[in-house]
Amino acid sequence: MSTEEEITQQITTLGNAIKDAKAAKKPKEEWDPLLQEMLALKTKFKEVTGKDFGPPPKEKKEKQVNTQKSSEKNKEKNAAKAAAKAAKEAKKEQNRLEREAREKAKADKLKGIGMDTFGDIPMVQSKEITDKRWTEINDLRPNLAGKDVLVRGHLQTSRLVGKGTFVLIRSSLYTVQGVCFESKDVPAAMVKYIANLPSEAVVDMKGKVTVPDQPIESATQKMVEIQISSFHCVNKPSAAMPFQMEDACRPDFEKESDVGAYLGKDEDQDKVAADGLVRVGQELRLDNRWLDLRTPANQSIFRVESMVGHLFRECLMQKGFVEIHTPKIISGSSEGGSDVFKLDYFGNEACLSMSPQLHKQMAAACSGFERVFETGPVFRAENSNTRRHLCEFNGMDMEMAIKEHYDEVLDVFSDLFIYIFDGINERCKNELERVREQHPFADLKYLRPTLKITYAEGCALLREAGVEQDDFEDLSTENEKKLGDIVKEKYDTDFFFMDKYPLAVRPFYTMPDPENPKLSNSYDFFIRGQEILSGAQRIHEPELLEERAKAWEIPLESIKAYVDSFRNGALPHGGGGIGLERVVMLFLGLPNIRKAAWFPRDPKRLSP
Repeated sequence: MSTEEEITQQITTLGNAIKDAKAAKKPKEEWDPLLQEMLALKTKFKEVTGKDFGPPPKEKKEKQVNTQKSSEKNKEKNAAKAAAKAAKEAKKEQNRLEREAREKAKADKLKGIGMDTFGDIPMVQSKEITDKRWTEINDLRPNLAGKDVLVRGHLQTSRLVGKGTFVLIRSSLYTVQGVCFESKDVPAAMVKYIANLPSEAVVDMKGKVTVPDQPIESATQKMVEIQISSFHCVNKPSAAMPFQMEDACRPDFEKESDVGAYLGKDEDQDKVAADGLVRVGQELRLDNRWLDLRTPANQSIFRVESMVGHLFRECLMQKGFVEIHTPKIISGSSEGGSDVFKLDYFGNEACLSMSPQLHKQMAAACSGFERVFETGPVFRAENSNTRRHLCEFNGMDMEMAIKEHYDEVLDVFSDLFIYIFDGINERCKNELERVREQHPFADLKYLRPTLKITYAEGCALLREAGVEQDDFEDLSTENEKKLGDIVKEKYDTDFFFMDKYPLAVRPFYTMPDPENPKLSNSYDFFIRGQEILSGAQRIHEPELLEERAKAWEIPLESIKAYVDSFRNGALPHGGGGIGLERVVMLFLGLPNIRKAAWFPRDPKRLSP
């Protein structure tokens, strides 16, 4: 059994080792075992010695009580001192209370306590409905001059100028300037309160509408200004801003390439551009997408995107199409490829749908609906780190029965895109200009009807321009872009489609060309030299479907339900799938598809 001296020695050695580890700033994981061993030894020390380890406690010195009785004179003197001391303490306490009261009154005034013209309002918890009426910022016009209005928005900027402050309040796309100067109705505390609010705070601003002598260039509502009479904060940011909104709204200094690899890094994040201004990198924006979406350009991009979806539905419903909703969990690859997200479906292997292809064909050709469309998520497990690919995007799909030729489908697609392009130009004029302010782009040029060339003609145009391209090989991204430039120069259009693609580069359900077995009845549509739609006439004969599936080495069991759906009489049909984000990206001339995706999903990004 260890002696007291041996245990003491061991504890001392361990203590020194722990001190040395801490001094060397080693991680706790390295010296924690030593600590546990030392604590165990201290327990053992107490068992052996009956006392705690460490130096003995210091003995308290007892106060010697003066047993001498004070004389009467000393008693009076001590009493007087005590009274004076008590009076002094009472005076100090009174001064402290008065000082605290003054400070509290000052703080209360700064916080708006006791005043209803400024300050933080209680959390909005749907406690009551008042008679307050808010005016939308985009409705503020000179015809409201002289009227009191209440607006809500984000505090974009505030400037303290002398005894006044200027603020810019933003709601969605629109901004208005407010002005507040000290007066008999506006205390200095109110001006200071407004000036000290953090940017991006949510505020309610009330005041009289006036018309300024000169347009306010920093605001969208240039011909009005609010003379602030009350100003309240609804919600303050609780975290530091990862970037300044002013930086995030700056126009692009130079045009980025819209093709090639995307590394997903902001190597130049802190690099100042040649104009001396800092800009926010793409990845930092995406990491804080909820803030990035507040910029006027992004507000406009996604309003344009919303309009594209609306026009897609509107046009097709006018043409007698029915909207369908198909499953996104399927038993086999919908495109015949291997790039799918696989998952366990109650013990069975399943995957996320690469497109609604098989089900929209069932609906249009086999179920009697004849003309159908769908908008919904599409999943591609492709490790493509480019500026135009996503692992999840929104597909706009259409499928329709045909009478004798798939040109019937192409005519609908031509009408559809012209309807969408015209609709954006007519209904989103303000949004287009707000995008252009930050991301300059040229208006999209398109013909009526849409320009059509064959795949062979497109390859020939490339060869004439000195680009190697075989008639039976798929186009590379670079050759697509080059062909787009050639077509723009030759035909003065950014939008066209190519027909008769090689059969070997199309999905298994594509109808072969009746004149040339190496070709197919398929087509792609392009905007600014990039594909935005892929489609074809589909095979509606089950025997030919099985033959083509075997050629693609697709297990017939995995598509049995699909093939069987054509065994009970199927209409000849065709259609196509459109990438919503890519349409928006290319219409607006954006360099990266992530700018047209709400919350992008690519091989490197799974949040937010």
